[in-house]
Amino acid sequence: MAWQQIYDPLGNMVISTALAAVPVVVMLAALGFFHIKAHIAAGLGLIAALVVAIFVYGMPADMAGRAALFGGFTGLLPIGWIVLNIIFLHQLTEQNGSFAVLQDSLSGITQDRRIQLLLIAFCFGAFFEGAAGFGTPVAVTAAILIGLGFSPLAASGLSLIANTAPVAFGALGTPVITLAKVHGYDLMEVTAMIGRQLPVFSMIVPFWLIWAFAGRKGMMEIWPAILVTGLSFAIPQYLVSNFIGPELVDIIAAIVSMACLVGFLRVWQPKKVWTSPSLRGNDVSAAEAKPPKPVTQHSTQALIAAWTPWVILSVFVFIWGLPSVKAWMNGIFAPAFPMEGLHNLVEKVPPVVPQPTKEGAVYTLNLLSATGTGILLSAIVSALVMKYNPVAIVRTFFKTLWLVKYSLLTIVLMLALGTLTRYSGTDTTLGLAFANTGVLYPFFGTLMGWLGVALTGSDTASNVLFGGMQKVAAEQLGLSPNLMGAANSSGGVMGKMIDAQSIVVASTATRWFNREGDILRYVFFHSIALACLVGLYVTLQAYVWPFSLTVVH
Repeated sequence: MAWQQIYDPLGNMVISTALAAVPVVVMLAALGFFHIKAHIAAGLGLIAALVVAIFVYGMPADMAGRAALFGGFTGLLPIGWIVLNIIFLHQLTEQNGSFAVLQDSLSGITQDRRIQLLLIAFCFGAFFEGAAGFGTPVAVTAAILIGLGFSPLAASGLSLIANTAPVAFGALGTPVITLAKVHGYDLMEVTAMIGRQLPVFSMIVPFWLIWAFAGRKGMMEIWPAILVTGLSFAIPQYLVSNFIGPELVDIIAAIVSMACLVGFLRVWQPKKVWTSPSLRGNDVSAAEAKPPKPVTQHSTQALIAAWTPWVILSVFVFIWGLPSVKAWMNGIFAPAFPMEGLHNLVEKVPPVVPQPTKEGAVYTLNLLSATGTGILLSAIVSALVMKYNPVAIVRTFFKTLWLVKYSLLTIVLMLALGTLTRYSGTDTTLGLAFANTGVLYPFFGTLMGWLGVALTGSDTASNVLFGGMQKVAAEQLGLSPNLMGAANSSGGVMGKMIDAQSIVVASTATRWFNREGDILRYVFFHSIALACLVGLYVTLQAYVWPFSLTVVH
């Protein structure tokens, strides 16, 4: 017999919402204010979530435990598997010296730290977001930035801020495709609507990124390069999303933006080269930054060898992201394991869904088609190209596993927490609090998407969680369902920088272990401020610019 979720267990929405927020508050407070190690903070949050789910929401204890276990498995694959293997590749390139050559080649394009951020954190990161998503762009870009000498907080925090505007079309459009498939939106219409929201922020985020790093004056000194970066990303993002579809939006926009920026730098350079690797103002990690080295010239052969592992990575990640390749690999090996005692035993009820709907809980061991496997194979191929012997490859892999052990544990615990809140209904209680805002709903509905990503770590999961609620609320209020479905995804991208697993990925990639609280405190303002700006823009679309809701394709 199915257990039905209750969204106001205490008969008072204010008190129920406050209690539903307890697990998230416990984890974030432990991380951000009490400086507790991330895996312990995640464990405390999980314990709080179990207490609230069982004793406040009435979820059977064994069912709550199984939901947490289900989430833990999801934390290992795909998220943890990506983190482990991208750090493995980075270790290989560091050990043989090719990463140092890569750094020199990037410095050869520009020694200005601000433009390096545009090129790597924004453009290069957007490519990996479009091809793979799920933590890959932050892991790659943070690792490269720390290698270039950026301070750990700058490398971590700025990689997270940059990984926003591309997220809604990440992993070959997975978030929006899932939104349409699960909740019955027209795929092209909701894709086009997102493509009328995010290009505005693809223009804003590069400016915001450099302002966060170098301050207003430092930003204005390179405004032409920032404008070229943002425009050359935003225009393809709009055109591809409105007239082609969601799958290749980020990849095309990232390649165009990268090419335009590199081309622009051939005819323009800043008058003053910014060499400081630390955040302007208070940077608690400034002492760990490395001053810029003189640019070393390398032979063409050495440069090709240095870039080869990352080209191999890009090729593997792109191939692994193709739906046809994933389907073929899943046909070979992707056993599915229904979680006994949980699968189809939790029932969502109105007003979240039009009619009672059972929640599936099937863990698919899609090890072959997982992005992390593509990264692992790219690392092995790269290692062989770099002339590593098999024993050294295996030794480096296990060395990497030991290096990231606590990060993997943290990701497991955080996904356990996020999954438990989903099955217990506590996250839905938080969402309903946003939904009950009447005429302000376009603003707060956008923040609902932000909350969904902050809780789950995934724009896809947030769309699954709140996409139906957005549709129901919009229809009741006489708003466009496509507008609010798109707003859930567009607002969600700004929550990506504060979700716990992304912060752990960033701290792991920069080897700044046990400093997740510092990263969270740094990015939180940027996350909520940008989310509010998206909410204001969606509100203007709803009430001031209704013509922007007409989709032509």
